[in-house]
Amino acid sequence: MQAAKPTTPMPLIALVLGFFMVIIDVTIVNVALPSIQINLNASVSGLQWIVDGYTLTFASLLLSAGNLGDRFGAKIAYICGLAIFVLSSLGCGLANTFVLLTVFRLLQGVGAAFLVPTSLALINSSYENKKDRAQAIGIWAAVGGIAAASGPLIGAALTASFGWRAVFFVNIPVGIIGILLTMKYITNPFSIAKHGFDIHGQILAIVGIAALAFGLIEAGRLGWMSALVISAFIIFLMSFIAFLAVEQRTILPMLPLSLFQSKTFSTAIAIGMILNIGFYGELFILPLYFQQIREYSVLMTGLAILPLPGFVALASYIAGRIASITGPRLPMIAGLIIGGIGFFALLIVGRHAPSYLLLALPLAAIGFGTAFTMPAATIAVINAAPKDQAGIASGALNASRQVGSLIGVAIFGTIITTSANFIFGMQITLLIGGCIFLIGALVTAVFLQETHSN
Repeated sequence: MQAAKPTTPMPLIALVLGFFMVIIDVTIVNVALPSIQINLNASVSGLQWIVDGYTLTFASLLLSAGNLGDRFGAKIAYICGLAIFVLSSLGCGLANTFVLLTVFRLLQGVGAAFLVPTSLALINSSYENKKDRAQAIGIWAAVGGIAAASGPLIGAALTASFGWRAVFFVNIPVGIIGILLTMKYITNPFSIAKHGFDIHGQILAIVGIAALAFGLIEAGRLGWMSALVISAFIIFLMSFIAFLAVEQRTILPMLPLSLFQSKTFSTAIAIGMILNIGFYGELFILPLYFQQIREYSVLMTGLAILPLPGFVALASYIAGRIASITGPRLPMIAGLIIGGIGFFALLIVGRHAPSYLLLALPLAAIGFGTAFTMPAATIAVINAAPKDQAGIASGALNASRQVGSLIGVAIFGTIITTSANFIFGMQITLLIGGCIFLIGALVTAVFLQETHSN
């Protein structure tokens, strides 16, 4: 049974509301981190867990959440995702310790993992006409860009006006509206997937990613040679090896390893991770820099960071148009070079930089370069994968990006914690960001092959 063609924009509104919350919660919290640090007496490693707790469950469950949506119905899974997100946001807003806040951020990530793949699946089933469907997906993607760009400014405004808890409470009315609209306007018959659920692969993915996050974050507090940190890295390595073995042998793996036989697919997946390591790693550092070092207010910090995500929508649109003409290789190389230059140019940071403009331009270059690369990388992944595995390929790219965010926040935060002073540590993170972006450009130039849609 096919869903009737919607006569109103209400189905799309219902579906983009969930995606908007998922993306904005990656950036809206960052500006509030200094306030959270003071109010909850959290260390830098505590702040890392508040950010990475969300990313950890989001990344590790992303591939399986789509599978569960297929098994029990995308509409049911989407509503469950919204409900989890609303309840966990309430918990975040009421939390009185950073440990409780981290626990509820973990639950937020669970909700987010269900919202992304199911919202796309429901768009696909709600819009029969190919042109309408493409337009709806374009709007869905644009909303993600707007959410990423507006997160720091909205977070700053809410924190300055109502306190840091407001950045979580704001999700509650949005999520409730999303649930009501979905129940009324989304039609999706109950369906059972024809394939199984890779429970062993899922467990190993969660254990491995959690161990990696623990090792990278706690190294700043306990030291790299701590028994707990070393044990965490050993658990990560063992989980990773076991995951590869399980995915190789299971009949229906959550991540078919055959996809990585394509150099183009492997390169694009690696680039997705590199982008998020640099972009979100630095986005974690910047609010601390502007508020603690340059002594900006919360609202001024939101405005100061705005150039970083401010060009996401524009750059994504331009890159998509160029990639459709030249293929993904050229815009990926160009975007990575622009972003890399931005990281190196930002090395002028200090307590008293000559002019904010000297910081704004490099921030804009990093944001533009990242956003310019990502659509082309997505196209490369989809084109390199067999048609019947396009969904899994897209999920793999999104998962690699979220793991990149987790690694970036963990490593950059640990560098700040263990450095002699904040500025020196920040400059090291900028050097790392610039180097991995330029290495990414070189890898793309050497290994990425132009492909055509399957």
